Formats: sequence, structure tokens, C-alpha cells
Amino acid sequence: MNAPPVRIGLVGYGKGGRLFHAPLIRHAEGCVLGGVVVRSPERRAALAADHLGVPVAGSLAELADAGVDAVVVTTPLDSHVQLVREAIGLGLPVVCDKPFARDAAAARETVLAAEQAGVLLTVYQNRRWDADYRTVQQVVSAGAVGDVLLFESRMEQPPQPEGLPVTGGGALLDLGSHAVDQALHLLGPVRSVYAELRMAPGEVGFDEGFFVALRHDGGGTSHVTGNWARQGDVGSRFRVDGTAATLVVPDDDGQTARLTAGRTPESEGAAWGTVPESRWGAVHRGGVAVPVPSERGDWSAFYTGFARAVRGDGPPPVDPWDAVASLELLDAARVSAVRGQVVEPGLPAGRYDGAGASVETGPSGTTR
Repeated sequence: MNAPPVRIGLVGYGKGGRLFHAPLIRHAEGCVLGGVVVRSPERRAALAADHLGVPVAGSLAELADAGVDAVVVTTPLDSHVQLVREAIGLGLPVVCDKPFARDAAAARETVLAAEQAGVLLTVYQNRRWDADYRTVQQVVSAGAVGDVLLFESRMEQPPQPEGLPVTGGGALLDLGSHAVDQALHLLGPVRSVYAELRMAPGEVGFDEGFFVALRHDGGGTSHVTGNWARQGDVGSRFRVDGTAATLVVPDDDGQTARLTAGRTPESEGAAWGTVPESRWGAVHRGGVAVPVPSERGDWSAFYTGFARAVRGDGPPPVDPWDAVASLELLDAARVSAVRGQVVEPGLPAGRYDGAGASVETGPSGTTR
């Protein structure tokens, strides 16, 4: 007999909840949108128009009373920790949107609170399910480029009509939470960090762009660039230089653009997350470029994995200690940018070994 779907509640129905979470929850295997915490009349009206009959709540406690099995916190950054801790107190498995927290210390304390309470916690690092990144993973793991010497990543966006997304904490936290997570997931722990930040004019303390160089324990280096105000074409999304070849992947699968335009996995079916052959990457070796068929992107896979974890059928799709590890590097990057120096991060709290595979570690970086 098939297990009943996991009823997932959303906390917040702004741009993130409405465009980037609700459609994916509805599409994910084993999931159903079970309710939404939303207070403003305008957003309640939007919810009713988008998802007729989905229960509306005024608080997390009301959402729990409505019978949801788990919740997703998709509110501005400064409310994340408080709401995640409230969900933990209610015994509700919880997804926290990225950035998880302002700094690694707050994230670490929250993960420990969830562990002590025995409540499932994960962080929405959905960009692990990008077509371009999955293609990089596949090519690197197959050994097609040899040992990785340099991983270059550009996560950039054109200026938005509504201006800079200041509630996300700046480009380093907002975009960097994804880009650094990808680098860690691919190449493992980091021994040193160098960073430069570009501050946004007129926004005190808000960075609109960054460059971060990560030296990994395994010997490879990552150069990660983020930009909230990209102008024009910036070239390839990823480049991987190895001892045997170079991989270039030019572009992503358009999931962000599609969701922003109101297109969903349900409306696009088999075309969702696919990349046309004209935008495939290539492995360059000896002056010859060999096209690499793109993997398929699918952010809803995060929620399929989360539903399994809620039912006790597998681990969380993203270990929350991975998010702590990324925030430790982002903390170090901010220090590096201020000092203009290479700095050493604290011991990694994530689950990464030198080959990019996961190993379970505690908050001090010691293996459990």
C-alpha cells in the first residue's frame, strides 16, 4: 500500500513561497501543499487564486493544528532562526530556505537544537539539482578531466526591476550560500579563504558582488563569483580545469526564469529542467571539444527526498551541517575582505571528505 503524501506547510507566501516553493511541493512525488502561514490580505488573495482550498493560517501553531506533517520557512533571512526554532519546539520537521542564518554560530546552535529535540531539519540548497551543476558532478566523478586543479563558478543575475533583494543579507550570503555549497559538495573541505566584496551604492553594509577563492584540502582551488547586478553576457557558468582536460558548461537550465514567469514542472512536463543541445557543455582535450549531454535539472527532487526523510525512509536531502560548513566559509570570506588577507576558516562542520563525498562530522569537524 502506498504511503499517504506528506502534508507540507509553507511559512510565508512572498516571491519565494509563491514562485519557488509551492509549485515544486505540488509537483514533488509524495508531497502535497498542506497549508500556508500568510497574514496580509493581498497574499491571502493570491494564495486563494493560485491554490484554491489550501488552508490558511496566521501562525506556525495554527498550521500545526491544521494537521501538516512538516513545514518550510521561506521568509526574510532575519526571521529564519526564530521560526525554525519555533517549528522544532512544535516537533515539526522543517526546511529552512537559504541563507540558513546570518552566521555560522547561529546556524550551528539551531542544528544542535534540532538534534537534541530529535526533529528533522534540512536547508533548501536546491541548486545542487541544477542541470549544469549535475553535469559538472557527473563529468568530474567519471574522471573525464582527471584531478581537478581549478573549479570556476559564476552565479550572477541581471538587475531586477524591484531593485536589490536586501532581505537576503547581500550577494555573499544570498548567492554565496548556493555557490559555496556547490564548491564544497564537489571538492570537499577548505583550508584557506580569500575574498573581495563590492558594496552596493546607497545600501549601507550591503554587498552586491563578491569574488571568493577557496583552497581545498584535496589540493584543488575554487574561484566563486557572485553578482546581483550583472550587465550583459558574462560567459560560462562553470569551468573545470583538470590534469587531463577542461570542462566548460555555458549556462543553467532556466528553472529560475521559468518559475519567475509562472511556468512550473506541472505545466511543462518532460521539458522541465532540460537544456537544448546548443547549450550543452564540452570537454576540451588536445584542441578537440567533445560535447557533453546535459543532465536534467529538477529542484522538486529536493522535496521528494524531504518527504522520504519525513517518513523515515532516508536521510534529509541536505544535511544541515553542510549549511553550517558553508556559513563558516562565508564568515571567513567577510573577514578576508575586510583585512585584505587570506584567512583560515574554522574547522568544517559539514559532511565532506577530500574527494567531495559525504562523511558524518560533528560541529567541531571531528568524525562521529
